[in-house]
Amino acid sequence: MQLALLTGFVMAALVPLLHRWIGARTALLLAALPAAIFIWLMTQWSALAAGEVLVLEQAWVPALDVNLTFRVDGLAWLFAMLISGIGVLVLVYTAGYLRGHVDLPRFLVVFIAFMMSMLGLVLADNLVTLFVFWELTSITSYLLIGFRHTDPLARQSALQSLMVTAGGGLALLAGFVLLAQAGDSWSLAELATRGEAIRDHALYLPLLVGVLIGAFTKSAQFPFHFWLPNAMVAPTPVSAYLHSATMVKAGIYLMARLHPALGGSATWTLVLGLVGGMTMLVGAVMALRQTNLKLMLAYSTVMALGTMTLLLGVGTRAAVAACLVFLLAHALYKGALFLVAGILDVMTGTLDITTMGGLRRVLPWTAPTAAVAALSLAGLPPMLGFVAKEALFDALLEIGPWGWVALVAATTAAGLTLAVAAIVAIRPFFGPLRDTPRRPRGTPPALLVGPALLAALSLLTGVAPGLFDELVTITLAGLGMPGERVHLVPWHGFGGPLALSFAGLVLGLLVFRAWDRLRDGLVVGLEPLVARGPEVWHSAMGWRTLQLAAWQTRVLQNGHIRTYLVTTLLAWLALVGHALVVRHGALSWPVSAWQAHEVMVAGLMAAGAMTACVMRSRLAAVAALGSMGFSIALTFVLFSAPDLAITQLLVETLTVVLLALVLFRLPHFTVLSSPLERLRDLGVAVLVGGLITTLMLAVLGSERLPRISDYMVANGQPLGHGHNLVNVILVDFRALDTLGEVIVLALAASGVYAMLCFRAEEAGHG
Repeated sequence: MQLALLTGFVMAALVPLLHRWIGARTALLLAALPAAIFIWLMTQWSALAAGEVLVLEQAWVPALDVNLTFRVDGLAWLFAMLISGIGVLVLVYTAGYLRGHVDLPRFLVVFIAFMMSMLGLVLADNLVTLFVFWELTSITSYLLIGFRHTDPLARQSALQSLMVTAGGGLALLAGFVLLAQAGDSWSLAELATRGEAIRDHALYLPLLVGVLIGAFTKSAQFPFHFWLPNAMVAPTPVSAYLHSATMVKAGIYLMARLHPALGGSATWTLVLGLVGGMTMLVGAVMALRQTNLKLMLAYSTVMALGTMTLLLGVGTRAAVAACLVFLLAHALYKGALFLVAGILDVMTGTLDITTMGGLRRVLPWTAPTAAVAALSLAGLPPMLGFVAKEALFDALLEIGPWGWVALVAATTAAGLTLAVAAIVAIRPFFGPLRDTPRRPRGTPPALLVGPALLAALSLLTGVAPGLFDELVTITLAGLGMPGERVHLVPWHGFGGPLALSFAGLVLGLLVFRAWDRLRDGLVVGLEPLVARGPEVWHSAMGWRTLQLAAWQTRVLQNGHIRTYLVTTLLAWLALVGHALVVRHGALSWPVSAWQAHEVMVAGLMAAGAMTACVMRSRLAAVAALGSMGFSIALTFVLFSAPDLAITQLLVETLTVVLLALVLFRLPHFTVLSSPLERLRDLGVAVLVGGLITTLMLAVLGSERLPRISDYMVANGQPLGHGHNLVNVILVDFRALDTLGEVIVLALAASGVYAMLCFRAEEAGHG
């Protein structure tokens, strides 16, 4: 599997070269890659059915116990099959949809990378690996959504999707780190076996918040749902793939994968139930406000994602099984409907559903394809969507009293979705033929094969849903829910689920008949809420962030080095000062141990520094700095370090001479700061000096670690073969450090020499 993913990324990089050789057939050639992965996955089914799990592991960061591990179990197999199988059909569709497009190579590069990133995400068994592929899907989807980069709306929508999903990714990263700490492992398989310990851990609530924010942003849950409909500015192959098998399903996959470790708690059930139910209703209602076909389908996807989240929140075996069936049904019918929308766009030049009509006469194969897929969206027999809807109602009927609230919401959403399906299947194809911006003609086979096959699979699996019995049972067992074999049937008989389906059918038909009037009412009635909704909050937050960035740039990055220095020192004061107080508390000042001559030398150093600050002449300031340096040399003498004292004297003498030679040619000092700013600088300097003094006292008074001087004294002669300990330290123990200092001094001397030569040459010419 590692080889397949690596091959995919390599092929993505080779796309421009392939396109130069074979042109428009590049997409068809690239379809062989997901087809090979699909076939390989099919060959692994017998092993999975026998209870085996395929694990491929390779060390990545052994020191941190992070491995590049891929694991194929029932859930990963299901998602990987959808990603690769639908990926083949979308690539074939792309060959016709973008035929002759100048940017087709760029599209295919990003598309293949996106596909491989999504495969890596669902197959990863390590939190770090999963997160890497998670972020890769965000980046590649950003490039796909903004494919038409000359369109400002495409750039804006792409950036919005990136900001929402990448922001959620940061929360997810924090959640993963906390999850690894609480579960004492980075492996998803091991974390799944430690669910009880994780739920009882003190970090459970914060890690759950981080993980769910990441999942909610990726799968467009309320209030993060707005980015997904806006992403419909992407080309139709992207929309179809995004909705049916990849990006938006990543959050659903993550919640399902972590259900054994995090699910089952009251918090999990409450949050996923409320968020999923709200998303389900918002998506269904907002779909009816649209006239753009892709937007209508996008909001119905929001509804479906909310439904799956609700079922994962319920968390019973029946609910998770219903979620898996709903996932399969949605992938098939939504992929088909989006590809049909692309056909209508290409054929008619518009996506406005109110301007279409009678297209069944000119698109005789597209109309039945759309009708079959729409039947599954509506949840009508004999489609797989009907089986999923019955499983949904059956699971909700099993839960407690609050389940009736979920049942009412689900029935309402099912009715509204049925109305959406009827609009999609009937309005464009029936009635009188209308004039459209482009005259329709026959559908190319490359555009029709994908949606037709997906629609046919929706019908076949609806008639024989038992094909998925073993898959759902194995997947549930892998999620910690073993039990009897699941039996999916096309007809559940008369009972509660059928009654609820009938109620949804009646509601949907009524809404469909009154759609034109209802749409106008929804547009007007919900406009105040939309104008103050989450998308507006996000835009306002982004604008405020830009304003904050502009302010901090003006204040902190104003081009003055003194501002940078003050900011750095204040940050250092805050961090080091806080750590010092927390770790050491009150420090004792051994004033009684100070000698009078030491105090005098320290006062002389302080006087030299203060004099250098107030002098108006550079030469006077240099002399003051020299007196401070000579005082430091005197300190070395007082503490029996004559070698250091001699070095200090030589360095100070050389420095004063060089500065005197260079600085006297520079102009006089100029006052660049106000008295208040100079007072601020004085305060910062005093605080920094005081903190350094306190820090040195803390170091000298700390006995937590062995003194390094003891090691130097004990090993100076045996290892360094010298009796002068200072020389041994400089030449042996700190040899590389001393070499670096010598090099720095040599470079500085070279610079000064070059400057003096330049001045001399300039004076000669003068």
